[in-house]
Amino acid sequence: MVSGVSVAALATLNVATSVKEPIRLDSETAGPIPQISSIDGGANLLLVGSDSRVGQGGGYGDPDEETAVLNDVTMLLHIAEDHSSATVVSFPRDTYVPIPECTGPDGETYSAMSSQKINTTLSYGGLNCTVSTVEELTGLPIQYAAVVQFNGVAAMSEAVGGVPVCIAEPIVDEHTDLDLAAGEHELKGLEALQFLRTRYGVGDGSDLGRISNQQVFLSSLVRTLKSAETLSDPIKLYSIAKAAVDNMELSTSLQSMDTMVSIAMALKDIPLEKVVFVQYPVYNVDGGVEPDESAADDLMASILADASPTLAPGEADFRSVADPAAAATEAPVEPVDPAVPAPTDPAATDPATTEEALPSNVYGQDASQYTCSAGRTLADQ
Repeated sequence: MVSGVSVAALATLNVATSVKEPIRLDSETAGPIPQISSIDGGANLLLVGSDSRVGQGGGYGDPDEETAVLNDVTMLLHIAEDHSSATVVSFPRDTYVPIPECTGPDGETYSAMSSQKINTTLSYGGLNCTVSTVEELTGLPIQYAAVVQFNGVAAMSEAVGGVPVCIAEPIVDEHTDLDLAAGEHELKGLEALQFLRTRYGVGDGSDLGRISNQQVFLSSLVRTLKSAETLSDPIKLYSIAKAAVDNMELSTSLQSMDTMVSIAMALKDIPLEKVVFVQYPVYNVDGGVEPDESAADDLMASILADASPTLAPGEADFRSVADPAAAATEAPVEPVDPAVPAPTDPAATDPATTEEALPSNVYGQDASQYTCSAGRTLADQ
């Protein structure tokens, strides 16, 4: 489970502390550090989280057990052409989708299938098969892709130095050995991985609840990175890219550290409210979920048009919750003077600035929203 590294492309984790102070040679002349710019135009990057235990050591099950490799996490990052917004779409692992014909890393060809769970694509044909499936499902071309496993998430989240996460109710999950009291926690390393993997300990115990929980972490991660100005610091970004190279399997297009830094720098000036995390819309069926095609079409049309998705208010048992402490700290409402005319909202009268909200089952949040995980104790499981 690896969603903690998706939103900032591969530049989500700060390992700059491991970079030693450089030694300047006598023959070197002082001058500005060569600059690297952000990528030209937009980009789509797919991040896949493998649940393979092989080679991962203890703590995740039998490290030598050969089982089908599933993509527990499938996330697509879309950066707008003008770098004005970024959208991260999480695809529920139990979504039944068509899978195109795929050729696996071993050269074996897998026949196309009309309906299989999206989390099986990694086992059928590797990363290429997952990319092809998401491309067919969304209509978006994917230029970059990466796979990360458990140890990679733990190592990279350790490097960031911790992500502050709010928990409204205690989280207890015997499946991931996670036990967190209500309040704010600085998560990193194994504990961050447990938080991102927990399913039974949050929301309604479903994978949809886990996605909402991950969005709490991701939003905080983006705020942390932007407040630390990491995304505008090439030195930090190169050290992050090195960590990604050490901990991820990358597509050929993503193996250049310059490319990774350029992708990250495309995100540095995007306002927090324009970094939006959404769950691909689905509805329940026997044994899983299926795409809500109408809502999905609306979501994809918004992304294809490079419009930052506008989310409608929606309620669901699996969702994260507002900060319970926020109400106590809200500013008092100033009394209205009837003699003073109320200010006019330009967006209310200018159709060009009015964005239509997506269907209410396109759940998510933007990075400016401070939300809390909805914990679920053992008594409720």
